[in-house]
Amino acid sequence: MSGKKRFWARLRGRDRRKVGWKESGLAILYSSWLNVLFLLVPFAWAAHFAPWSHASTFALCFLSILPCEKLFDWGGEQLALFCGQDVGDLIVITLNNSVEATLAIILLFRCQLKLLQSTIVGVVVLHLLLIPGTAFLTGGARIWEQQLHPQRSELNHTLLLLGVMALVVPAGFFAAISRDLPTDTGESTILTDSVRGNFLHMGHGFAVVLLFVYVCSRFYIHDPPGEDNAFRLAADASSEEVRIAKALEEQEPELNPWACVLLLIVTVAVMGVTAEFLVESIEFVREESKIEEEWFGLILLPVVSFSADGAVAIVYFVRSSLRHYFHVPQPPSSVAEARAIDLSIQFLLFWMPFVVVLGWWTNKPLTLLFDLFEVTVLVGSCFLVNYVTADAKTNWAEGIILVSFYVMIAISAWSYTGQPDIRIMAACQTVAAALLPGSPSTE
Repeated sequence: MSGKKRFWARLRGRDRRKVGWKESGLAILYSSWLNVLFLLVPFAWAAHFAPWSHASTFALCFLSILPCEKLFDWGGEQLALFCGQDVGDLIVITLNNSVEATLAIILLFRCQLKLLQSTIVGVVVLHLLLIPGTAFLTGGARIWEQQLHPQRSELNHTLLLLGVMALVVPAGFFAAISRDLPTDTGESTILTDSVRGNFLHMGHGFAVVLLFVYVCSRFYIHDPPGEDNAFRLAADASSEEVRIAKALEEQEPELNPWACVLLLIVTVAVMGVTAEFLVESIEFVREESKIEEEWFGLILLPVVSFSADGAVAIVYFVRSSLRHYFHVPQPPSSVAEARAIDLSIQFLLFWMPFVVVLGWWTNKPLTLLFDLFEVTVLVGSCFLVNYVTADAKTNWAEGIILVSFYVMIAISAWSYTGQPDIRIMAACQTVAAALLPGSPSTE
């Protein structure tokens, strides 16, 4: 059987035990104790529309997203039984990025473009430094070093660098434009709608290229060249990878593939609405505490958007730690958890250009001209992550290094007010209107 026929046969569950809808429903219901928190979803939505406090709305929305995040992981693992580990990982990565993607789309439609740009950088930096750093730290605590997939790591380095360079080029272009050519009226020759139009065209072209590259990279990873390579492990695969692949082949699903797809669609819909209410409830923090917009976008919003997934990870880490100390300890895994780096790559090469194209379609002037400080932070994060994972090996000390750099970024961003020129170029109104005294872009 050819690779494509084998894939579709596997997706339809022909080589798996048949699971009925009733059994699938019960499996979903008992998949996690966190599902009980779905009872809070109506209260979270009611809190948004009712005159409740912002803190109550935030708490209820936060708790309501927890079971959604857990179902994403569980549903992705179940779907991997039908479509393979690689495609299953892609689905889980996309679902895990859904909260941040929803946040980006919300900010786009509200025309908060400068905050959107900061949040995009903040999400990528969070997934490059804090999350993998924590994973390397905890995963390598009981083992000398852990392994990464060597071929995928090499490709990830290139993809990550391309995504970062897509922001470096517009920043360098803007810095290279001469600013010493005053007009007769004394007006700026740089901060104009014509110049912003050039950056819009540049951003639209870059977005199309990035989307094309990301799609091609997924085909390369999930259907490598060669006969039936999509179903074979690499020749240098570790024993742990072989064990995981074998377990995936032998494990029986708990629900049928169509129930799994329906589950993920419904969960994404519930999560999207709840995430929007969560973001709206957190805005009062910036208004009341006078937090700078840069720190709010770079640090606070990404952390809040990931907090539900992080809370789920903490709960299960604590549970596994208790099992380790009070029961028979499990041997440490030799494979490092680096899914967060894939999250960053997808956000840079898919969701960021997708939002740019969406802004193009909805007449929102979103460009890839980002603040120079944000671009610098992103370049530094990319360089550090690529250096740490260059040998396809990690350890707990390198995890500490990644987390430490994230803390350094958070400290430096606390008092950063942003580039005034970029704020004006990211205004939803015309550049001329944004330059007028009293405009939000000049305050």
